Order: sequence, then C-alpha cells, then structure tokens
Amino acid sequence: MKIAMIGQNRTPSRETGIDVVVEKLAVGIAGEGHDVTAYNRKGTHVKGYNNINTPQKSQYEHEGVHVKTAFTVKNAALNCLVYSYFAVKNACKTRHDIIHFHGEASACVIKNAKNKGKRCIVTIHGIDWKRFKKNSIRARICQYGERMAVQYADEIIVLSGEDQKYFKDTYNRSTVFIPNGVDMPECYAPKVIKLKHALNGDDYILYVGRISPEKGVHTLLEAYSKSGIEVPLVLAGSGYHEEEYYHTIKAFADKFNDKTSRARRKARIVMTGAAQGRELEELYSNAVLFVLPSELEGMPVSLMEAMSYGNICLVSDIPQNTAVVEQHGYCYEPDDPDSLLNSMRDIIGHLKEIREERGYTKEAIAGHILNKYSWENTVKQTLAVYQRSYKGNS
Repeated sequence: MKIAMIGQNRTPSRETGIDVVVEKLAVGIAGEGHDVTAYNRKGTHVKGYNNINTPQKSQYEHEGVHVKTAFTVKNAALNCLVYSYFAVKNACKTRHDIIHFHGEASACVIKNAKNKGKRCIVTIHGIDWKRFKKNSIRARICQYGERMAVQYADEIIVLSGEDQKYFKDTYNRSTVFIPNGVDMPECYAPKVIKLKHALNGDDYILYVGRISPEKGVHTLLEAYSKSGIEVPLVLAGSGYHEEEYYHTIKAFADKFNDKTSRARRKARIVMTGAAQGRELEELYSNAVLFVLPSELEGMPVSLMEAMSYGNICLVSDIPQNTAVVEQHGYCYEPDDPDSLLNSMRDIIGHLKEIREERGYTKEAIAGHILNKYSWENTVKQTLAVYQRSYKGNS
C-alpha cells in the first residue's frame, strides 16, 4: 500500500504528541514493506523547524519514510488548514492509496481526497476544538474538521474510550480505539541537564508538554509557588502558536525565580524549551515526580514515557489520564491548585515511603506501562484498519 501521513508539524520531531505518533507509525509501517510519505509543514516559522533531528530540506528520507513539505502560512488559525490542502493535493497527484489525517483541523480537506477516490483514515488525537475559545476561528476550524471526518472518513481512530463515547453519543459514529505506544527507555545519569540547567538528579519535579492553556501549566505554577516545596520545577515544552500564554508563564517564572533567589531558597522554575534527545531522556531519568495538569488530552505520550522510566506520576483526574496511570499513579482534582498543591506536598514529603512501602517502585510503574502498550502493537492495529479500508476499495 502507498500511504500519506498528514497533520504533523515535522518528521522527525518531538515537539507535539502528534509529531511523535506520526513518526512512530510512519517508520513502523514502512518497516512492514509499505510505501509511506509524511508531509511536513514548510517554512521557517513552522514548529520544529529548528529541531536538530529534522533536516531542513523540502524532500528527504527518514528511516524508510519519504518526507515531503507542503506550503503553509504563519497564521496560527489557518496554518494547518492551508498545509493540509496542499499536502492532499500532492498526495492525490502521486497516487497514494490511503491518506491518514492526524488531528481535527487537517480533516477539513478530507472531501478533496474522497473526490479523488482516496481511502481516508482520520486519527482524533483529542477533541481539539475544546482547546480554544468558543466560536474562535481555530475552534470553528476544528469543529468543521470533526464533522468532515464523521461524514467522509472510511475509519476514525481514537485514542481513548472517552473520545470513542463522544463520537457515538454526538454523531452515532462508530470509531476504532487504538492506543498510543511506548518504547523501552534507556536511563541516563544527569550530565547534559547538569550543565544546562544545574540539575543534579533526584532534585526536581518535571512537566513535559506544550506550554498552552489546556495543559493546565498555570494551575501547576500557582500550586508550586504556594507549596513551599524547595526542589525545582522543570517545564519542558514550547509555546508554539500560544505565544501570549507562553510569555505569561515565562513572566511568572522569572518573577518567582527573582523572589526565591533573594530569599536564598532552592525553589526555582526552569523552562527548558522543547527538550529532546539526550536532554529529554536525562530529564525523565532523574525526576522525583512527574506532573501532568492537563484539562484536555487525547492519550498523553509524555505521561506514558514518564511511566516507562518508572517515575511517580501525579495527573489531573480526567479519564484520558487516569486510563493510562490506573492504580500506578496519583490523581488530583482538575483545575484546582489547592488539590494539586496538597498532592505534591504529600508525595514529595513521603517519597521513600511511596517507593518502598506503598509499592510504587520504578519496576512496578515501568512494568505496567511497558507490558500494556507498545508501538509495535499500535502499528499492527493501524495496518489492520488500512487493510480493511483498502480491501473495501478493491
């Protein structure tokens, strides 16, 4: 089969969950002998452009995957829509059998592909329109893409039972649940993070993800600033297309750091930007606590990765998070700084007891996630969806 992947920013890149998922799927499916093309967004303004792992070329190969670029604009609201239009146009010209759209906004142009006789799969990585202000252009584009997916997609893939229920209740549309995967990690001593961020290991709380409102970073900062916890808080992520929010978070961090510095406390907020490679591996390897304060998720890759390293994880009590941690992590009330504050204090104050007496060992946490999820299974299940759709077209 000849397959096109559309919806990510760049391949390879780790700056969003979609970027990670597309790379893992594309490489895995190409490894099974299929012809896979991943379409990057073209332009120096595109998220991931400065990713050291991503070649700055219009066309190249990545681990058996053909990577092409499609034109887009800088405007945050129209970026994905414009890119998807040109990516589909090229994919139809180059005779792809299946076009796999990732995210609601990319599915806005699915009808263009169907009119050319293409089989179309859409993966919903979360109900994206809920991320934005009601009736904003970005929300309307995502809602339109969602409706187009329901109307025209041969198959819709979702990442959680909650989203599966949403599509059934809202549209009476059946979907296929295929969870994300996770790799066996390699742990590293703190060398890069010691040089770059003065982190010595076992001395910081970690957040990995976009710096955007739906991720609840503001709730985390409010809770941390009031907690009296003296270990640093590390925020590993970028604020692409959320510049105003990112600058608000950065200003809060700077003010807090200045205040605690004058008070000679150890507490500080470290903003690393979009960490990747060895830096990210070291951050996961040496955290005392991983926190995910999301108000909205699909299936959080960063949480799965944090658990694969055996980290104690504290997450907002939303179904997409609790389905991943199950009984192997801690939860708090979403959008409630006091609940988060109390939970962080309790965990940081009882780390030895939690590890040795409550059974939250690194081996138990990592074993749970690694035994249940793998990219190999995700690839196999996705290929089964492709094959059903492909046979239906023959």
